[in-house]
Amino acid sequence: MAQAEAEVVEQQSPPARREEQRQPASERPSPSGAPGGQGSPGPQGSPAPQGGQPQPPARRQGMPRRFRVAAVVGVAVLLLAGVLYWLHSRQYEDTDDAAVDGHIHPISARINGTVSWVNPQVEENRDVPAGTVLVEIDPADFKAAAATAQAEVDRLRANAAASSADVPVQSANAIGQQHVAEAAVAQARQAVSTESASLEAAKARVDEAQANYARAEADRQRYSNLLAKQEISRSEYDQRSTDARTAQGALDAARSEVAAATARVAQARANVAQQQANLAKASTAPQQIAEVRARSGSANADLAKAEAQLETAKLNLSYTRIVAPVSGVVGRKNVESGQRVQPGQELLTLIQLDDVWVTANYKETQLRLVRPGQPATIHVDSYGVDLPGRVESIAAATGARFSLLPPENATGNFVKVVQRLPVRIRLDHGQDQKYPLRPGMSVDVRVKVR
Repeated sequence: MAQAEAEVVEQQSPPARREEQRQPASERPSPSGAPGGQGSPGPQGSPAPQGGQPQPPARRQGMPRRFRVAAVVGVAVLLLAGVLYWLHSRQYEDTDDAAVDGHIHPISARINGTVSWVNPQVEENRDVPAGTVLVEIDPADFKAAAATAQAEVDRLRANAAASSADVPVQSANAIGQQHVAEAAVAQARQAVSTESASLEAAKARVDEAQANYARAEADRQRYSNLLAKQEISRSEYDQRSTDARTAQGALDAARSEVAAATARVAQARANVAQQQANLAKASTAPQQIAEVRARSGSANADLAKAEAQLETAKLNLSYTRIVAPVSGVVGRKNVESGQRVQPGQELLTLIQLDDVWVTANYKETQLRLVRPGQPATIHVDSYGVDLPGRVESIAAATGARFSLLPPENATGNFVKVVQRLPVRIRLDHGQDQKYPLRPGMSVDVRVKVR
């Protein structure tokens, strides 16, 4: 505090006074003008007072003013830089736990067979365009299976066509038989009515003939008595006897006609029963039509099954040519000519380089302000450049949840560990062509959150 007050006094004194204070005490002029004056150093090394007046002790020299100003300015600059760095850094979230990701397509066989040809272009680290034939499997067996399936389809198609054409014919026949049977029943019933009327008429004629015979027989008996008394002639008796025999014959004929009419009525009734049976049989026309249609449907179903088998055979035949689904670079080739392959066996991989992105694994505490659409800067270690991009999406679960053995915090002792969530960063258009990125490259990501 005393030094500070001395500095203030020094700054407020005139220049001559300050210059005098800066000089050593031995070089200061005495009041009488002598260099040392009469005062000689006392026992403490200070000049002796003149005239009995004590001199004040010399003040200690302080830091130069320019150094003090420089120190103050330096501290201010450091404070300003710290504040600016804090304001700048709070606008970003960065991580070095990031890498390039992309689509890696495994190419595998879908059928059993022997590899007959491998495209010479299919070598590791070579580009192949989409649609390029990569591998061919011997197609002989699959061609034979396709031909067999085609023949079966042709046969069942003919059967189905015949069954379909038979449906209207059988339907018409069944309906026609039903109508004929109904008409026959009606006709048989009409015949029964007719024969019954004939029977009644025959019975009436029997009654009439019976009456005529009774009268003629009575006349014959009466004339027979008269002839015995010789009251009439023999010829008159013969006439009455003839009339009686005639009446007897008419009665017998009428009775025979009644028997015949009765038989005809019974026959007509039997015919009615038969026609009713035929009608009952013909009445199953809807069921017969349904049966015919069911047979046609079964034939069509067999045809559809055969067509599906033919399609399967054609698909298997097409699987003998394995083509590239996308444009990419060949990697991890494991196929050669003459090799026997099985369904699902991986033959090679295609790495798609025209559609890559960056997966940045941020701590969950860093994602408070991260949102899709925010700009990002990707520093690629391989090229030493910064590429622009944007946050595309944030994973729905932490990376630990997708691990082979996800943590189970409900068991054992719990230790809280900050988790990381994958954040997908999409590069701006054209950047991946200028600086080709490969999946797995290490990058640093910085996302602007404010």
